[in-house]
Amino acid sequence: MTDRLAHDGTPAPSSAVASRKAAPEATVACVASGRVGELAEKAGSASFIQACEARYTSAGFGSPGEAEVRSWRKSWPPLFEALVRAGLSGLQVYLEYGTPGGSRRLDALIVGARPDGGLGLVVVELKQWQTCHVVDAFRVRRTDGLLTAHPVHQVAAYRSFFQQWRPADAPELDVRGVVLLHNATAVEGGLLSGAVREDVGIPVLTATHLAGRADALPGLLRCEDLVAPGPEQVASFENIRWEPSARLLDRVGAELEGNGTFALVGKQQDALLNILAAASHVLPARSGDAGGGGDGKGAVITVSGGPGSGKTVLAVRLLGRLMRAHPTARPRFVTPSGTLRSHLHDALSAHPAARELFPPASSLRGTARQTGALVIDEAQRLERSSDHEVPPALVSVVEQVPLAVIFLDERQVIRPHEGTTVAEISAVARRAGRTHRHLELDASFRCTGAAYTGWVDALLYGTPLPWTGHADYDLSLVRDPFQLESWIDGATTAGHTARTTAGFCWPWTRTRPGARLPLDIAIDVSGAHAGADERTWRAAWNAAHTLTDPDGRVLAPQSQLWATHEGGHRQIGCVYTAQGLEYHHAGVIIGPDLTWTEGRWHAHPERSRDSRLRSLPAEQYLRYALNTYRVLLTRGTHATRIHATDSATQDFLHRLIGHAPQENPQDGVSAGRKPEADHG
Repeated sequence: MTDRLAHDGTPAPSSAVASRKAAPEATVACVASGRVGELAEKAGSASFIQACEARYTSAGFGSPGEAEVRSWRKSWPPLFEALVRAGLSGLQVYLEYGTPGGSRRLDALIVGARPDGGLGLVVVELKQWQTCHVVDAFRVRRTDGLLTAHPVHQVAAYRSFFQQWRPADAPELDVRGVVLLHNATAVEGGLLSGAVREDVGIPVLTATHLAGRADALPGLLRCEDLVAPGPEQVASFENIRWEPSARLLDRVGAELEGNGTFALVGKQQDALLNILAAASHVLPARSGDAGGGGDGKGAVITVSGGPGSGKTVLAVRLLGRLMRAHPTARPRFVTPSGTLRSHLHDALSAHPAARELFPPASSLRGTARQTGALVIDEAQRLERSSDHEVPPALVSVVEQVPLAVIFLDERQVIRPHEGTTVAEISAVARRAGRTHRHLELDASFRCTGAAYTGWVDALLYGTPLPWTGHADYDLSLVRDPFQLESWIDGATTAGHTARTTAGFCWPWTRTRPGARLPLDIAIDVSGAHAGADERTWRAAWNAAHTLTDPDGRVLAPQSQLWATHEGGHRQIGCVYTAQGLEYHHAGVIIGPDLTWTEGRWHAHPERSRDSRLRSLPAEQYLRYALNTYRVLLTRGTHATRIHATDSATQDFLHRLIGHAPQENPQDGVSAGRKPEADHG
């Protein structure tokens, strides 16, 4: 077996996907593998743990945290002790088994031979929990306050992957699962298992079960009919090239294409047709026959456009079409935006096996070796090794993937070591002998036409212009954040999606799961008239983890779902949680890191709380600040309200656009009010 997602071999021929399938690559990624008896002897040793840490990184999982390593030390010995007592020392086991692209890692995977010659797989979810609070059949709250998926449903999702990603030529697999709470009693485990229907078929085992009769353990561990697999059976499992079934691709593709959120209009539709025409020349059709052939060099297509031009909508819709028209090309979708990736997972939550279709950007190089059609969104956010080099992983994509469609906006680069350009991608394609075509989306569907986005670009990059109004877009300045908050509350009450974002100019306290959100953002507001007291507006940043009340009602969604899930309007987002998303009403707080004086914008990196930016020279920081506020100012599809904390900047903006009137709450705006004691 290998300890990588894929081999480091030479690039496959680019002329056809079929040639890439001639020599399948082993796709086993894990931190350790071997027979149960062999690993049981060393599972708790320091040297074994250290070796697992190294393989964790080489498998493409990143760097294991202290909590991760601590869980290995505490959970592996009880598992192996139980397997050995059960007489299962000859079974094959994989620790931290990774699905393709590193989307998910299984705590342990046991492989054995069935009497009929097929293979039995047992997915094991290890928990150190002693007890937890069951919120409902799908969610539990741990003792540290973190709201998480019920472990039985975690295992069910893993089981779904093996069932729906097994290629037709793979050995027969009987997939089972078990949850092991090695610190809990049977009574405590019963509370957890009692919340799930019995027909799910995934038992919850505890320390009480493990301490029982040895002859009962094989059945409890779902291994009662499994024996040691032969070397050839182990090899046949390790050499499975996991691919989504045509049925899964068809279902997911149909859902993406039929989702009204991803409807296409105008140039988006034209661009889709152009890309599909290129795909027909370089990709196999649904039947598996070779594609149209073209020039045999593969195609690289870049698609650029400003905020609201529909890049993400087009990218998602394209993926859906490729899944249905070219399933044998194994289409994948990659984005450096964890927020966008989370929203795609959320949109496809009914298809748990679909997660692997959206591998993380960290596995881009490996993904390039596993797919014939790759869609990359927000490509400008891919990290570069230097200011003068295209990200090496992106180079691999251009050189190896028969159809690479790359979406980007060069003015949405928001931090150093990002910022790939269309010209750079074109140069890489030319050196690789690939055809390159560029498509431009120059319309704006997010902000009801290009009038507002054009005004924003002039404000930040050109000559600021007075806002003369637009029949379909509502823009105003608010006097203070109290008025802004009331406007957001009113819009939410009226049924609109409404969110407030701010520059990263205030501390961001990392709280433990379940804790109340600290009101990190504090802005002093002078009295509205002479003699009035100064007030301080306080608010919380978006929550790192979902915050709920004791009954499971969401008070604050986790940060990556802040823009769309219930309760998000009560927290403040930043560019990292807003980029790539949109909402009906947008409130924007321009912090003290960007001010207008002497007829131009000035940057103040020392006022930033972003550790990746605050040490930059002012002129270098200015580029990222302007791009950041451009992102924040262009999230609202129908209305935007702005407040600048710097008084001179606020006065400047007032001269351009004026203050918002005191409107009726039913219209989405209400009189300013003092915020509640806590936003979460």
